[in-house]
Amino acid sequence: IVFAAGGIATGLCGGSQFWVAAGEKVLPPNTCPLIKASVGARLDKTCPFFRIADMFVGETTCDGKKKAWEILASEVPMHVIDIPQMKRAQDVNAFEREIHSFIKVVEDFTGSKISADSLGESIKLINNKRKALQRLYEARKAAAVPISGKDALLVTQIAFYDDPSRCAQMANQLSEELEERISRKEGVFPEDTLRIMISGTPMAIPNWKLHHIVETSGAAVVVEESCTGTRYFENLVDETAPTLERQVRALAERYMKTNCACFTPNSARIDDILRLAEEYKVDGIIDTNLQFCNLYSTESHLVKQALAEKNIPVLHLETDYSEQDFEQLRTRVQAFLEMLRE
Repeated sequence: IVFAAGGIATGLCGGSQFWVAAGEKVLPPNTCPLIKASVGARLDKTCPFFRIADMFVGETTCDGKKKAWEILASEVPMHVIDIPQMKRAQDVNAFEREIHSFIKVVEDFTGSKISADSLGESIKLINNKRKALQRLYEARKAAAVPISGKDALLVTQIAFYDDPSRCAQMANQLSEELEERISRKEGVFPEDTLRIMISGTPMAIPNWKLHHIVETSGAAVVVEESCTGTRYFENLVDETAPTLERQVRALAERYMKTNCACFTPNSARIDDILRLAEEYKVDGIIDTNLQFCNLYSTESHLVKQALAEKNIPVLHLETDYSEQDFEQLRTRVQAFLEMLRE
């Protein structure tokens, strides 16, 4: 919608311990590090994306974010998109109305009218980025893993910021290189390396902590079931919708397919984890949770239960952005990997 109106949409900062201290000046201590860092980056004026943005757009995926947006709205206009908590027909209809409201806000703010043509082109633009990321992740299914999990995560993280066309071009270029490596059976890890899935909370740039620990402990991260992983790009928006009304409906349907823990019930996320475990031939799963993220922390019980029924080994970890628990996490990860090798 933003691109259809001639604007630029980019992510904001929120993945580093560097900003947490500033966020803690105004937020309760039992707030997740993602929110602390986001607010801190704004208050510290040390994130360039916060500094250049003309408008902020937030959503209601958790209670902490709802209140954080009120703090961030003090200097720049803020629009909050209300995300339904369930996925019934009336919830999809409600989200469709939210999208129409957002279109009106963007049109008034930019002075540009969004047409079926401009929105259709933007839908294709973002779909092309999604397809490029899908291609990258497809390469990670190979027996000889052609790219480290940390490098693949970085590509997805950058996709939140980069120009969509350039992002798609460079991701496809990288995928061509990876496909050549696969054809030569050339991997970046030894042949018998354990294959790990990381599921759970998103990992905003530059949060590579868990990937670094896993991949310096003798395993490979081959897929991320998270909002900075497969959830970000798996579903495409229907490009055949002929009218603006149908396009908005297609957008609503696509985004309501996202199996985020903000929804209840969310059994489809467990289906996704089981499917990805099979597709990527994982040896074990690390279900991770950012400290004080109650949504994913609570849902982890159901995840562990479902994986136990399928005899898929899982390790649940809770962490933040600091390095204080680094060696503790490494010890637990190494013990988990040793168990998988037995």
